[in-house]
Amino acid sequence: MADAAHLKPFVLPVDVRVAERRGPVDIYYPQVAEPRPAIVFAHGLVPPGARPTPRDWPVYRGYGSVAAARGAVGVVVDHRLHGLTGYPDAADDLAAAVELARQDSRVDAERVAIWAFSGAGLLLADWLRAPPAWLRCVAASYPILGGPPGLDPRFQPAEAVAHAGALPIVLTRVGREHPQIAATVEAFVSAARACDARLEIVDVPHGQHGFDVLDHTDESRAAVERALTAVTGHI
Repeated sequence: MADAAHLKPFVLPVDVRVAERRGPVDIYYPQVAEPRPAIVFAHGLVPPGARPTPRDWPVYRGYGSVAAARGAVGVVVDHRLHGLTGYPDAADDLAAAVELARQDSRVDAERVAIWAFSGAGLLLADWLRAPPAWLRCVAASYPILGGPPGLDPRFQPAEAVAHAGALPIVLTRVGREHPQIAATVEAFVSAARACDARLEIVDVPHGQHGFDVLDHTDESRAAVERALTAVTGHI
């Protein structure tokens, strides 16, 4: 549907670039010659067979393009997160996209960030539990950070964060979050603070889940700008 919420414009004004498509991965390159750091963007839960797929949504085309405009390689992956049983496949898809980016001659393989949205927040558990040296930052926007009973315990960021060490974590938290999701975020924040994780919180007091397409306000734009500045600063 043309008026579906996920097809609304990205809140930041950006000149959308043409991505180079490689299988399920779209890559947005900056206009520079030397290898640049990369930001890999991971979408949340989507129904199987949904069209267009997330990499063609304005929000992810926006993030990929704005990353490139700021001198990073923007990487957007269509992964197989279609339900609670899809997390292992989605984790494999995300890891493959990260490796694809790192093998690209136009990417500095030692400077990579992973940025997850909504339900993809649970995919960060693997990276928090054993962060490689080249992973310079993880970020999460309006994420789900705890799963329901029965979910594979591998995907529990609040438990994994104790092993994150000095890995910077940029969390964008919305004030009008769904209560069940907000509870997982607060549990994660408490766990991160208990182990002195390098957690930076970007608060959007009036923002709702998906604020970066739903809330076209100065507050939303400032929050996305702050998160982008934090992530690009770490890489």
